[in-house]
Amino acid sequence: MFFTRTHTTLFPLPKDELIDRLIGKHVSIHNIDFEIFEEDGLLKVIPHAEQVEEIKTLPIAKLNLIAEGKNTKVVATFKMRRLDAGGPFLIVIFCAFLFITSITLLFVDRAAQLISYSMLGAGSLILALFSYRLQTGYFDYIRKIRGYIKSRVTPQTTSTKRAEAVMA
Repeated sequence: MFFTRTHTTLFPLPKDELIDRLIGKHVSIHNIDFEIFEEDGLLKVIPHAEQVEEIKTLPIAKLNLIAEGKNTKVVATFKMRRLDAGGPFLIVIFCAFLFITSITLLFVDRAAQLISYSMLGAGSLILALFSYRLQTGYFDYIRKIRGYIKSRVTPQTTSTKRAEAVMA
């Protein structure tokens, strides 16, 4: 819903070769291991976060590979793990509650403008901090998984080897 992202990319490889390059591989991002495997005709990228003690919001990716001649179109859908989805949804609902309450209070009671603006500011601050946290966490994992998939398809050059070293 809010945190689901879909990206489509066209790769100049046949579908079977692309599957061979990706399946069974592991990628380590921020010291968390992600494994790529095939299930129900789709490739899935699942995090192995059993030993992680901190609170992390991690994506699960489903890669749908569609053969188009010599090329392969990859439709990658990233979703938040169900285990992780509760906290972010509560924060979004709480911020929406603050915004609705502050706007309603502003129109109902003009004398309570200070309270209304304070609630609006608090909701904006919480939402800004939450967005920053998502950009440096959840969406960063998505960007790095997409980069890893692209690096497995393109020929290895010095810059892609450097990018893989940075991801680890």
